[in-house]
Amino acid sequence: MKYSIIIPVYNRPTEIDELLESLTKQDFSNNFEVLIIEDGSTEKSEVVVGKYKNQLDINYFFKENSGAGASRNFGMQHATGDYYIILDSDVIVPSQYLYEVNKALEINFTDAFGGPDAAHKSFTALQKAINYSMTSVLTTGGIRGKKQAVGTFQPRSFNLGLSKVAFNKTQGFSKMKNGEDIDLTFRLWENGFETQLIEKAFVYHKRRSSIQQFFKQTFGFGTARPILNKKYPETAKPTYWFPSLFIIGIDVSIILAVFGYNQLLYCYGFYFLLIFLDSLFQNKNVQVAFLSMFTSLTQFLGYGLGFLESQFYPKK
Repeated sequence: MKYSIIIPVYNRPTEIDELLESLTKQDFSNNFEVLIIEDGSTEKSEVVVGKYKNQLDINYFFKENSGAGASRNFGMQHATGDYYIILDSDVIVPSQYLYEVNKALEINFTDAFGGPDAAHKSFTALQKAINYSMTSVLTTGGIRGKKQAVGTFQPRSFNLGLSKVAFNKTQGFSKMKNGEDIDLTFRLWENGFETQLIEKAFVYHKRRSSIQQFFKQTFGFGTARPILNKKYPETAKPTYWFPSLFIIGIDVSIILAVFGYNQLLYCYGFYFLLIFLDSLFQNKNVQVAFLSMFTSLTQFLGYGLGFLESQFYPKK
């Protein structure tokens, strides 16, 4: 089985350099190809890609800007492999990545898979805190790669595999700006394809480098969920309301505290203390643990507000 690694990029040549460097260090003897899809960037990666022509089977494509989903589809349409691996440009791939993917698919083949993300030791304290907030059981329930779920796991586009057969059947990603990976998962299931989590096929994911960018990203995630709920009503769950109810609860707790009722505010304080302690235990860094409280609040705020806006004021 030949793997085609599809990487859309937009104005991030430095990130692509780090990612391609990591792909040259794979402990994997089989042939694989890499396709870089430049999505109308003004800061092009062509020179960076040229550095790896003698180290990787790599192809560079430049196209008009149309978004990450369309760029991934473009890459799969031009790939020569029979199994596609989609990566975001802001990841670094551990040396064992392809070996673990291939091993898992040989044991239990599925037409799609997803892998977890982690924080590399070289990441900033804020990047590590954001990674904690996005992957912790205390914030997301561990749904982004810390639970085994064959057949029901929803892969995310930063680290996703898709067979050529499944791509041809589903036509890949939709035109949704956010939530397009979840939309693809639902269409895969509708067409009888299975998904799985490959826990050992993790990537180091840099994510956003500022609180403002992280808020914007999570806001986009929030806006996508009501759209998906309406499109696939059988997948809607009450738990998707939790971030919105969480931030409403904070507002209520502050109002109650003004009138001398502090119990609810204490509950929130205890929750954020748990986040601090859990992050400290995982990261062994006080600064990261402190920032984790703020990134977790930002995540709830961004997702919750995005969800409410999309739910009650949908764009036409």
